Amino acid sequence: MSTKLPKNYSPSADEPFMNKKQQEYFRQKLLAWREELMSDFEATLEQLGQSEKKAADYADMASDEADRSLALRSRDRDRKLIAKIDEALERLKNGTYGFCADTGNPIGLARLEARPTASLSIEAQEAHENREQMNQRGGSL
Repeated sequence: MSTKLPKNYSPSADEPFMNKKQQEYFRQKLLAWREELMSDFEATLEQLGQSEKKAADYADMASDEADRSLALRSRDRDRKLIAKIDEALERLKNGTYGFCADTGNPIGLARLEARPTASLSIEAQEAHENREQMNQRGGSL
């Protein structure tokens, strides 16, 4: 699907929604983001492998353990984000990227710029979050 993009291309509301240029723009954006996260992931693994040295005292050991725990939590969030990026790339392949999974309406360029993995429009996302809050409260307000 590789479409040549003009230098400094940015999607515009003046062009047809999710045309080939916009699809390629978001594909490249998602792939670059994924690559950055994978690079961070690999760097963390390398860092964790190198930090297996023995700490001098209990305070150093506790500090090292806290650092490792924080790095692992961060990488776990990245792993989940990579899965969302992969889902968005799959939607690009099957032609559903940029359209709300609930309503089928366009999500909008501004939302996709801010959150390229979005699968719901702002309205559908808000409704989804409201339903979640209702469920957490046991259905009563």
